[in-house]
Amino acid sequence: MLDLFTIFSKGGIVLWCFQGTSQIFTPSVNALIKTVILQERSGNNSFDHNGLTLKYKLDNEFELIFVVAFQKILQLSYVDKFLDDVHLEFRDKYKEDLQNSRYFQNFDFSRCFQSVLLSCEEWGKKQACIPKQMRTFEESQKSKKTVASMIERKGDEKENKKKGKNNEPVKKEQLDNNNVDKVTTVLNNSNKNEQLSNEDLIMQNRMKLAQKMGSPNARKNKQPKSPKPAKEGKKPRVWDLGGNAKDVAVLEYTRDKPQNDDDIGSNVQADSTMVGQMVGGIRDLEVESEEDDDDDDDDDDEQQVQQNTNKKQSSKSSGMFSMFRGLVGQKSLSRESMQPALDKLRDHLISKNVASDIAYKLCDSVASKLEGKVLGTFESIASTVKTTLTDSLVQILSPRRRVDILRDAMEAKRQGRPFVMAFCGVNGVGKSTNLAKICFWLIENNLRVLIAACDTFRAGAVEQLRTHTRHLNALHPPGRHNGSQMVQLYEKGYGKDAAGIAMEAISHARDNRIDVVLIDTAGRMQDKEPLMRALAKLVKVNEPDLVLFVGEALVGNEAVDQLVKFNQAMADYSSSHNPHLIDGIVLTKFDTIDDKVGAAISMTYITGQPIVFVGTGQTYTDLKSLNAKAVVHALMK
Repeated sequence: MLDLFTIFSKGGIVLWCFQGTSQIFTPSVNALIKTVILQERSGNNSFDHNGLTLKYKLDNEFELIFVVAFQKILQLSYVDKFLDDVHLEFRDKYKEDLQNSRYFQNFDFSRCFQSVLLSCEEWGKKQACIPKQMRTFEESQKSKKTVASMIERKGDEKENKKKGKNNEPVKKEQLDNNNVDKVTTVLNNSNKNEQLSNEDLIMQNRMKLAQKMGSPNARKNKQPKSPKPAKEGKKPRVWDLGGNAKDVAVLEYTRDKPQNDDDIGSNVQADSTMVGQMVGGIRDLEVESEEDDDDDDDDDDEQQVQQNTNKKQSSKSSGMFSMFRGLVGQKSLSRESMQPALDKLRDHLISKNVASDIAYKLCDSVASKLEGKVLGTFESIASTVKTTLTDSLVQILSPRRRVDILRDAMEAKRQGRPFVMAFCGVNGVGKSTNLAKICFWLIENNLRVLIAACDTFRAGAVEQLRTHTRHLNALHPPGRHNGSQMVQLYEKGYGKDAAGIAMEAISHARDNRIDVVLIDTAGRMQDKEPLMRALAKLVKVNEPDLVLFVGEALVGNEAVDQLVKFNQAMADYSSSHNPHLIDGIVLTKFDTIDDKVGAAISMTYITGQPIVFVGTGQTYTDLKSLNAKAVVHALMK
């Protein structure tokens, strides 16, 4: 029933292989290596490709990978046990050869493979006859909830208990009076009955204690209540750069388009310094580097020495060998030993806006990558786990393919066609603003741009693009470019078909030899099926060279839901065997999140596509490219 089983090293050397059919499995295995193993997604040991299910197991001690493939429609319950048993048999039989890295030899493993397969198939048949058992607590969703959420639920339960039948809170005085009446009744009955029950005796003792200590209500009445502070009215906010009446003329943007060249020059005089700043490639995002942290650490050496001295004096009772705590000497890592460090890192990632599901998968991937690895004498578990997670995050953020828009646009210009880019995303993330930033970067590199106003729904969308077009042409007037207008706007008003407007805009750009077409689409929520169908239609009909998803860096778990549903909608509604999905991501509002850069990890992990641009401000020059190492350093700081 197994189609393929192969054992190969992480260097790509095949040690042993079994093939049950004549089908070619090379594309599926290559897809597993490229999509899962190289992209640090090894938390889940299952991968589907071309109707096949591939399951794998990593041997980190000998740098081996065990892969089994079978048809997706089959439900083989023994595959995980089979992988574990074959893994143990192979490494025990050829342990000396694997330790010495003798990979180029004949590994006679057929008999052991068949015997293990037969035993696992028999085990699977027996397990199928056993009634299904309940899940353990660790396997349930409740075990994955955070401590804060569980504490909050307990508080809610207490509040619900305090409420009466009519959802009215029961006063404490009423409870005290009820207790007093009950105790009084018990005392009266005790005179009649010679023997008291245990419950009545406890109530009698409580009554005596209450008489000695005094009533709590009486003590409350004796204490004077502090007067409540007078409620202050709402005060107006004072802005640091608020300006005064003299700045009204500078901040006035409600006028129509300028009437002459002098008005144009007065409007963009303050912005003329932008010209020439974005020639060439986009500059990398600047995040606080490790060198800056080192300098700060050097300045605080004396304080650290004093703190360490105090810690040593306070921890004498821990013994003289406490400095070796956490060190591992020639010991292989297990999942149990890594779990405390993984839990701490997972909570840290979630606090930095990484989606919770992604954080769990990243930590599981690190555990799979390190399980069985032998550490050196002075390597701690925590530092090893953190270093491995950092390397995995850098690998995830590093693009699988390079997106060079300038090179692709030049190649399309040489072929005599425009380079088409479509922007999509949810409402309010900044699609039009970042489209204008990218347009400014393109005209800085002497490329003519046509903006297609395909947002025919939102009021003011066309006017916003018209204003951007006027300002960009003012920054790059036709006189500097041999009389040709660098930015044009193609619009047909509101209420029209967006796919048809995009098609007409591309034809117009082709006829007028315009280099780049930027398609601005309407913002839409990922759950609106009619709007998602319209987006899939626009992409299917016009076939843009690049589809960019615009998302904001402020979101956490929502980024995963948005990207998954956008990709799924394009695949479902395109009516094509090879649908055009999202090619890249534009991450906006990156200047508002400080070091909570987890949305970049979530978006890249879900799609596997690179973050092409990062928006860092409100001017045309506030556009950067993502520096993977700098972002990961800010994330792990």
